Amino acid sequence: MRRALLIGMALGAAGAMLAPAAELNGPMSSSQPASAAGFDVNKLFANTCGWCHSNAGRTAGRGPQLMGTTLTDAEIIHRIRTGKPGAMPAFADAFTDEQLRAIVRYIRDLKDDGAK
Repeated sequence: MRRALLIGMALGAAGAMLAPAAELNGPMSSSQPASAAGFDVNKLFANTCGWCHSNAGRTAGRGPQLMGTTLTDAEIIHRIRTGKPGAMPAFADAFTDEQLRAIVRYIRDLKDDGAK
C-alpha cells in the first residue's frame, strides 16, 4: 500500500512538471493553440503558423507566402488539417472550425504594407 502511494505521488509530481510543456506552441506543434472562446487569431497564427510563414504570412520563409494565395478557403482548411508531406505538418483536429475560419480570414486580410 505504501509503495502504491509513493508511486502515485511520484506520477502526480511528474505530471505537474510536464504540464507547462503541453502549453508550449513551438515549431510543428499540433496541440490546440487557443481555446475556442476568446482566442486572438494574431497570436494563434504567430504561435503555430508564424514559425514557417514569415512576416506573419506576408513573405516566404520555411513555408510559402500566404498573402495573396490563390487557394480557396476550403483548400486552405484542408491543407491546415492534412498538411503537405515533407513540407507542412498536419494539424488535424488541433483547431476548431471557428479557429480555422478565423485563420482563413486572417490570411485573406493580409496586406503588403503589414497593416491588417
